[in-house]
Amino acid sequence: MKNILTFWSMILLFTSCGIEPQNKYLTYKNIVILSDMSSRMDNKPPKDLNEINKLIQFFKNECVKPGKKIGDKSSIYFSSFSDKIISSIDIDSIKNLGEKQRFINSTGEYQNNGLVQKIDDFEQKIKNTYADTRNNGLDLISILIEKIENEPIVKKNTYLTDGVDTTYLKYDNHIYIFTDGYLEYKNKNINNQFYFGISEIDKIRQFCKAKNVDITKALEINSSLCLPISKSKNSQYIHLHLLETHERDKNDRLQTYKYPIGQRDNEILEAVWRKWATESGFKSFEWKKY
Repeated sequence: MKNILTFWSMILLFTSCGIEPQNKYLTYKNIVILSDMSSRMDNKPPKDLNEINKLIQFFKNECVKPGKKIGDKSSIYFSSFSDKIISSIDIDSIKNLGEKQRFINSTGEYQNNGLVQKIDDFEQKIKNTYADTRNNGLDLISILIEKIENEPIVKKNTYLTDGVDTTYLKYDNHIYIFTDGYLEYKNKNINNQFYFGISEIDKIRQFCKAKNVDITKALEINSSLCLPISKSKNSQYIHLHLLETHERDKNDRLQTYKYPIGQRDNEILEAVWRKWATESGFKSFEWKKY
């Protein structure tokens, strides 16, 4: 009996002295910039580059934090809608922690080829794209869905474990689309499911007048005025941002609009995009005018 008690006492002792698992929960940003290089670029003075620069500085100073943060895994990508990824910086691609920190801080073997230089190169490639690229009449939503599904721009949550401790990695995927919101493309006669231009905008405007309802209500009661829902298995991981720069029905010189509040192109486009993004399963949606 004494031996049995001694045995269970030893088991209890070892159990109580066992190492408690240490779990960590870390979150990193994955920023994707997609630019609509259509005729909007020539209609009014471009403002995209200034806004893109803000995203790049956010990536550097708030995500990677050279000299302040260790082991970052953030990433930033840029592409036009007509191209695959044009430029990218993925901190997670460097697995060795020491090497990663030398890259982030631009020291050692990365003194002239580290994060500072990569950001300069990244921004220069964007400027070159804006200077050299014009692609009118692209089906932006179809291309967006294709990129989300088939290009490596969405990062999914994962974990790392050594058998005892576990680190849970969460990625906040943010796609920023620079466009004016109009969805006009050349092959409308072949496939017009996502075509949404002046005619479609005016249909909503006239419906609102006829039924005496606002835009949101019009889209709710008449689904034919909306964009078709497009479910993607990756949409649930994405915060979608539309950054709108050009309002065609606005006179910049006089600061006046062709239509009254509640009937303006921009208001209709925002409502249509928002309903589509919400029903298509995106994690969140932002429409930003600047």
